[in-house]
Order: sequence, then C-alpha cells, then structure tokens
Amino acid sequence: MSLNLMAILPEILVLLVGILVLVCDPFFKDENRRVGLGWLTAGGLTATLAISLLAGQPGQPASAWGGMVRYDWLSFAFKMFFIFAAAITALFFMDVDKLGRRAEAYVLLTASTIGMSLMASSSDLVMLYLAIETTSIPMYVLSGFMLDDQKSTESGFKYLLFGAMTSAVFLYGLSLVYGFAGSTSYEVVALKFTSLNIVSVGVLFLILVGLGFKVSLAPFHFWAPDTYEGAPSPVAGVLSTASKAAGFAVLIRLLLVGFPAMAEQWQLTLAIMAAITMTIGNLVALAQKNIKRLLAYSSIAHAGYALIGLVANNELGHLSVVFYLLAYILTNLAAFGIITAFGRIAGSDEIRAYDGMSRRSPYLALAMLIAFLSLAGMPPFGGFIAKALVFAAAVQAGWYWLVFVGIINSIVGVYYYLTTMKYVYLYRMEGENEESFPIPMSRPYVIALVVLCLGIIMVGSFFAPWFDLAGKAAMGL
Repeated sequence: MSLNLMAILPEILVLLVGILVLVCDPFFKDENRRVGLGWLTAGGLTATLAISLLAGQPGQPASAWGGMVRYDWLSFAFKMFFIFAAAITALFFMDVDKLGRRAEAYVLLTASTIGMSLMASSSDLVMLYLAIETTSIPMYVLSGFMLDDQKSTESGFKYLLFGAMTSAVFLYGLSLVYGFAGSTSYEVVALKFTSLNIVSVGVLFLILVGLGFKVSLAPFHFWAPDTYEGAPSPVAGVLSTASKAAGFAVLIRLLLVGFPAMAEQWQLTLAIMAAITMTIGNLVALAQKNIKRLLAYSSIAHAGYALIGLVANNELGHLSVVFYLLAYILTNLAAFGIITAFGRIAGSDEIRAYDGMSRRSPYLALAMLIAFLSLAGMPPFGGFIAKALVFAAAVQAGWYWLVFVGIINSIVGVYYYLTTMKYVYLYRMEGENEESFPIPMSRPYVIALVVLCLGIIMVGSFFAPWFDLAGKAAMGL
C-alpha cells in the first residue's frame, strides 16, 4: 500500500464503520436496533483496531499527503487510544435511552474519532484546524443529544457557544502564524518563529487559548463542569478522555515541532497554567455533591498533571505524557461507565445516591474502587505509574516547585476520591434494604468494565510494554 493510504488507514476504516452503521440501520427492527447498532459499531471499531495494529504500524517517521499528515509512532499510538475509547463508548451507548437506538449517535461518535485521529497526525495548520472542527462539531451535537432533557440541551448549547468562541480565537492565531511565516507547515513555522517578540508572544497566547479550552486548562476550563453534568454520561466520558488526549497530542506536536526555539517561554507559561489548573480542579472538586461535576473538576486537575510532562520537555517528559494519557483514558472511561450503569438505575447523579452501592452491586463497587484509586494515584494501578513518571520527568528537568505543587494536589485528590468511596462502602440506603434494589448489568457494560479494569491493573502492574510503546511514540518526534 502507498504511504498516503497507510498514513490514514485507521481513519479510512473508521469511516467505513460509520457508513456501515448508516447502511444497516434501516434493516434493524425497532426491538433489535439497540443491540444491532451497538455491537456493529463496537465490533467494527475493534476490527479497525486489530487491522491497524497488524497492518498499519509505521516504520521511520514520514510525511504524507503533501506534508499535511505525519506518519509516525506518536500519531499511531494516539489513534489506537482514540479508536479503543470509541469502541468502549459504543458499548456504553447501548443501554442509554434515546441514544443507543439512534444510528446518528454512533455515526457522530465515529466522525469525531476520525477528527481526533487527524488531530494527532496533523503537521499542517490547515489540516489541524479542519481536524479540530471535525472532532468538535459531532461532540456539540452529542452533548445536547437528549432534546427532552433541559440539562442536556443546555450542556450542548454552552459547549457550542464556548467552543465557537475559542475556535475563532485559535483560528485567528493560526492566521497570524501563516501571515508571518508564509507557510502552514510546522517545520517552516519553526524556522520563522525563532525569537521572542510581540508577534510570537501574541501568537502563542492565541494558540494556547484554543488548545487550553480543548484540554480544559485553567482559566479556560469553565465549560467542562456544566457540559459533563448535562451531557449523556458516555459522551462526557469520551469528552474527558479521548477528546482531551487529542488536544494534548496537538500541544505536543505543535509546540515541540512548530515552536522549539521558544521553548523557555512556553515552558514557563505552561508550568504556571499546570499549577493553577491542578489547584483549581482539586479544590473545587472538594465541594461537589454531584459525581459528574466532581469528575469534571477531577478531569481538569488531571490535565494539569499531564501538562507537567510537557513542561519538563525532555525525553522522559514526552514519554510520560503519552503514558499518562493512556492510563487516564482507561481510568476515566471506567469511571464514567460506572456512573452510566448506576445512574440509569438510580435515576440520580448525586453522590448521596451511591449510599450502599457495594451491597447493591459488589462487582460494580469494586470496579469503581479500582477506577477511583487509579485516579488518586495509588499503586498498583495505572494512575500511580503515570504520576510517578511525570513527576520524575519534572525533577529531572529541575522543575522542583511544580512537582511540590503536584504532590500536594495529589494528596487533596486522594481525600475526595476516598470520601466518595465512603458512601459506596460505609453508608447504607434509607431503610437499609439494599438487597431489594439490585443494579442489573447488561453484557456490553460487563465486557467494557472488565476490559477497562484489567487495563488499569495491567498498565500499573505490568507497565514495561506500555512504557516501551510510550517511548516509541515520543521518539517519533
């Protein structure tokens, strides 16, 4: 196969899955539509993952499509993360009312996955902007997909308004880059932006506004809590994981390839943003009574932790960001999957609704414990190794104050994660008759949560293969 086709093989296969869903939709009877569409999407994306791993692995880094796309291990690793996340999310879609029976929901998910994949591989500003919009527009629709739910429509509308505003700011920044560099190629941009002046500072500010919104860095995080709370839980899950990871993939490639000469300036800026993001995310999470809002602020804090690796800007730092995002995707997908499974039975996302959950569904409570301990950075789970790596990279680069802030914030995070688990394990339902209110689990949820929990444990306990994968991805730069 030609280099051009190999560079976008995963995207082509995901597109075929989306087309297949649309073509097959009319042939499913109403009672079979949920099962048929969900398994078709999840199975197609899993097949895409397998084919890409077997036939699409890159060799030496290369440019394709006239320099618009980069074909290397960094883009390939992120594409595999996104496709995996989309396959798991498709399973979570299946039992959500008015989502699992709609072919449009699955098609929007696949379209957004294509956009994320192109974000990770873009090496041209035009392709980058098109990829970001391809990712964002389906997510705006999915966030407000529940038209009869006021919170959902409000969530989609807020996300659309804030997203359109920051997208315009980001596009203006890209237009300035093109105006002063005379090219949209990252490599040419790197040759032109070699010194600190008012233009380069302004361009970096506009770019960081756009990408800071995408990954919910403070002070551009304000959209996340409302959007996560109102959006369907599986959509909030993919927004907080795959979409965030796509933003980080862009940050890594754009800053390291497009603005390497200004590293000292953007390192200091990102270090300050990381410290503020971690602190705001964790402190505000302490006061939350709604579990989706708690996870939203937790997600903001984790964006700050992941940013530490990029601030370090050394080999271990680049590796640690990729590893952190892998562990985070597994962990937060599991957390939102548990919320989806519990919320559809309990009818509430308030933390107090989780009283006695361990007696209603011991295995679901165990999965929640694994996810929350990993988010808290406790061994032997993936979150522990991920945090250890980003902190080690920062120490290696001399960012001691940032590591201190990160460790203090991690301790704060442990408090509210364990406080949530207190309701699950130590508190009882009113009437103390939890056995009368079991939480049934459908097969798609069981499969998805087992895979995610095993992944969290494997990444934390047998981390050498994943460490090598992250290292190979980082070396692609």
